[in-house]
Amino acid sequence: DSDGVLDDVATMIGCTRSNLHVVASDKGLVVGRIQFREDGDYIDCTKMGVGGKAIPPYIDKIEDITSDAEFVLLVEKEAAYMRLAEDRFYHRYPCIVITAKGQPDVATRMFLSRLTSELQIPVLCLVDADPYGLKILSVYMSGSKNMSYDSASLTTPDIKWLGLRPSDLDKYDLPEQCRLDMTENDIKTGKELLKEDFIAKNPEWTKELEIMVKTKKKAEIQALSSFGFQYITEEYLPRKIKEGDWL
Repeated sequence: DSDGVLDDVATMIGCTRSNLHVVASDKGLVVGRIQFREDGDYIDCTKMGVGGKAIPPYIDKIEDITSDAEFVLLVEKEAAYMRLAEDRFYHRYPCIVITAKGQPDVATRMFLSRLTSELQIPVLCLVDADPYGLKILSVYMSGSKNMSYDSASLTTPDIKWLGLRPSDLDKYDLPEQCRLDMTENDIKTGKELLKEDFIAKNPEWTKELEIMVKTKKKAEIQALSSFGFQYITEEYLPRKIKEGDWL
């Protein structure tokens, strides 16, 4: 497994993976109110087409970051990201929208960490209301165990859980057909997450996860589209932001 070998080599010689100049292909995407120079080229992420800009593997080549965004919206799924990008959500609510299309790669985690450090703006996260959405969130916040040696440049500890949360299923009257039964493995993972530090230290997060485990129901972000394909950008997120409904 080459990925594991790279981690081992980086640990042995005391450097980051990017210092080895062996990086994965582009995975993450960014769109919205941010401008920077990448290896000398000026990039404006409001003018990069509907899909935005691929997050480059060499984050150290990015410089002169500027933004008037009020927050970063971190999105688990590419489909939800594209909905936000297509609706130009960042024009109505000044923000930077980022996705790693599921499990976050090193470049996206490093990019997010650098943005929050330089811009000093909050990160609101939109993930599936299931244990794996929370596991993805935990990688952004506290890193992966096999890359703990590089955690300082890869983690963003203070991420706010915007949605989709277990309590949202009732609050927003999500149809029963959109509420999926959790598998035994889901329930086991949920109970294990209750013991994790990033959950245990936050009573409100613990309460949400307990709702999930107790009801044995989960839901995907896409379930919100049962109310209409623009519901997430026209109703759900505007209401969340207006109410300050994040944990």
